[in-house]
Amino acid sequence: MKKLVILTFIFLGTFAQAQVTSKEEVTPDLVEKREAQKKEITKKYLALKNSLIVSDSLGVVKNADALKNSLKNFKFKKLTLEQMNAATTTRTAIMNFAAEMASIKNINKQRKIFESLSVKYWDLAAKFKAADATLYLQVCPMTGAVWTSDSKEIKNPYYPKNMLTCGEVKASL
Repeated sequence: MKKLVILTFIFLGTFAQAQVTSKEEVTPDLVEKREAQKKEITKKYLALKNSLIVSDSLGVVKNADALKNSLKNFKFKKLTLEQMNAATTTRTAIMNFAAEMASIKNINKQRKIFESLSVKYWDLAAKFKAADATLYLQVCPMTGAVWTSDSKEIKNPYYPKNMLTCGEVKASL
């Protein structure tokens, strides 16, 4: 019985500490840190896309690994439990796609994986987007493959040699 009481106090103490921590997260320093994380995630995704545009398979490996690492410590905020579970599952999928891209050097296989990664990325783009950024969902009309860009200008990462400017903007954030 004594152990149960002690465990209860430990649990309640941890719970109370968690509540204090969540209240502390509204400080300007933590808001700034979170914005920096968002910018970093977006920057890494865009670098990955740009490596595909120039057909740099080694750059894809490096940038896919960097994207995966930048996503590891990102914490979602202001979500219901259901939304949190969905967002966490999607983030894990993006990280897995990035790890898969980093593990191969064939540019065409990397592009194929990027198609799936980009669909998942757009699902969370609003959460990863920095406050001062605009992102565009672009699509290749011939394949239906999508990607996210920080510019309205089309640069197709799937067919950069033959159809670099083929595509259209479908949505923006």
